[in-house]
Amino acid sequence: MRTLARLLSLSLLLCGLAGCVSWGSDPWREPQLHLLEVEPVKVRLHQQEFVLHLRVDNPNDSRLFIRHLAYSVRLGDLLLAEDEASLWRSVGGHARRTFKVTVRTNLWQHLKPLAKLLKSGQPVQYQLRGELATGLFVHRDLHLRQRGEIIPGDLKPE
Repeated sequence: MRTLARLLSLSLLLCGLAGCVSWGSDPWREPQLHLLEVEPVKVRLHQQEFVLHLRVDNPNDSRLFIRHLAYSVRLGDLLLAEDEASLWRSVGGHARRTFKVTVRTNLWQHLKPLAKLLKSGQPVQYQLRGELATGLFVHRDLHLRQRGEIIPGDLKPE
């Protein structure tokens, strides 16, 4: 009887361990990070404030915890803003969430190079780079790199 009980316990233990192995079978897919909008808030002579609207799409079954964002914004070769933000947000499994990050810069120090870029009439390249730190126990970093161009004629009021 003891042998049967031991054999039954051993088989239950092995079946339980086989179930644990199957937990990790769903592969982790990289969440996507998108810049939706740049909203001007305060535009003063020596300081400009913008809000970046970012969306995170989580294709995984598990909740994604977001801890930190480090970013930089460039216009042509000029570094306009570089900063970090502590976020502490989460995105549910198979869900998306939009959040806002405040960016402050001083365009006054770049006035001459910016005026030269805009006067040229050529499209001006912009670039947003970001690194989003995720996870509470298992840390993964998501990278954002968005490029585009601004056409100076589109900035002039009609």
